[in-house]
Amino acid sequence: MTLVQAFSRNFLGNAPAWYKLAVLGFLILNPLVLLLGGEHGAVAAGWLLLIEFIFTLAMALKCYPLLAGGLLTIEAVVIGLTTPVSVYNETVTALPVILLLIFMVAGIYFLKESLLFAFTKMLLGIRSHLTLCVTVTVAAAVTSAFLDALTVVAVLITVGLGFYQVFHRFASGKHYDVEHDVGRDEAVQELHRSDLDAFRSFLRGLMMHAAIGTALGGVMTQVGEPQNLLIAKQVGWDFLTFFVRVAPVSIPVFIVGIATCALLEKLRWFGYGCELPPSVREVLGQYDREQVAKRTTRDRAMLIAQGMVVLLLVVALGMHVAEVGLIGLAIMVLATSLIGTNDEHRIGKAFESALPFTALLVVFFAVVAVLHDQHLFEPIISAVLHLQGSARLAMFYVANAVLSAISDNVFVATIYISEIKAAMLEGMISKPEFESLAVAINAGTNIPSIATPNGQAAFLFLLTSALAPLIRLSYGRMLWMAMPYTLTLTVTGLAALLRLP
Repeated sequence: MTLVQAFSRNFLGNAPAWYKLAVLGFLILNPLVLLLGGEHGAVAAGWLLLIEFIFTLAMALKCYPLLAGGLLTIEAVVIGLTTPVSVYNETVTALPVILLLIFMVAGIYFLKESLLFAFTKMLLGIRSHLTLCVTVTVAAAVTSAFLDALTVVAVLITVGLGFYQVFHRFASGKHYDVEHDVGRDEAVQELHRSDLDAFRSFLRGLMMHAAIGTALGGVMTQVGEPQNLLIAKQVGWDFLTFFVRVAPVSIPVFIVGIATCALLEKLRWFGYGCELPPSVREVLGQYDREQVAKRTTRDRAMLIAQGMVVLLLVVALGMHVAEVGLIGLAIMVLATSLIGTNDEHRIGKAFESALPFTALLVVFFAVVAVLHDQHLFEPIISAVLHLQGSARLAMFYVANAVLSAISDNVFVATIYISEIKAAMLEGMISKPEFESLAVAINAGTNIPSIATPNGQAAFLFLLTSALAPLIRLSYGRMLWMAMPYTLTLTVTGLAALLRLP
């Protein structure tokens, strides 16, 4: 092997050759577009960078997006599409989300035994597949209305991963306690391969229903999503006022969302409707019985302690006693102190799943900095502001929908709410119009953004989690499974919005 071949092999690791060539092509194309595009070169290069970054997300199963996405954003800074200061400012603005990812996900890692215990009981206790899916969707919606969607998704990923590990070990002829690489199927016995595939389909559907549920609940309250808090602050709404003002839109969307969940499971469309195989239910039931049988007094004490910490977590998040990330740090300290963990290496392992995604999120904020610095959304905002009446309300919703699906809903909401606040202060719109447009921004950034993993951090977290490749949840499959929800919820949101007084 020559030195050039060695460099080629090392570049982006085991990614396919065509993917490596595509990334190299992007890196060559961007500065050329900037230089040859004249006065519009920076804008063209900015939109091109966004498309390229979405491509890296779509190919997440070929290569973790941090690598290629990071190279693209480093180049964006070097060629002047944004600055290190802008990237830093976007990162500082999102510090609560970063703290949440680092500490809350790590804290939940030390609660996984009690969470797996509770969800196993629910999974085995609810025999009807339709009832189970609807229950999970409603539970995710209710909890996301008061907690953070990322926290809810982190819990569900932990539980889903626990279920998968149990059955994969069984299907590979291993005992539950044996070290085993669940990412490799070579040891899976032929007898269990079809059941494993069916179990993957079941978990995919359940995780997507739950992720949609976080969006259904997140739109309802001031604390449901980060941008909601920002909108409420600009308009001057408290918790109850926010809920009441958005209820004419959020309640119909919630009802249609639950109906869509039931319909998809009934009709088995878009990859839904795969039931839990009887063999998997039996294995999980046997695992649960074994765990109960061998549970010592110390194990029971650990479950009780974890249950108390979970209760404390819910109360702390519900009352918003501190930033979510700091609550996560407190939960991690309490959990490790009460369950007998004092090993630095085990504590360090808790951070493994969250830190790669945290780094990817900061790279995403660099892309947002490019969008901000190049004012890519300003022409759209200006055009929409010049419309009147219901047309303006509808176009605000649609514009927020489109931009949130390809960008970041927090960023889009920040830009739009700032612009309409300035328009109200300048006398271009009245206070009632301002409040109606605030509802449109809240709905537009929360509901249609489920169309892609780019739109919501919780969806992106699920896509890039350790669970996604195991259950074969790719970017394309996520788009396909979100499509029916996107259509029904977006249309419902728009119809409800146009009925506002």
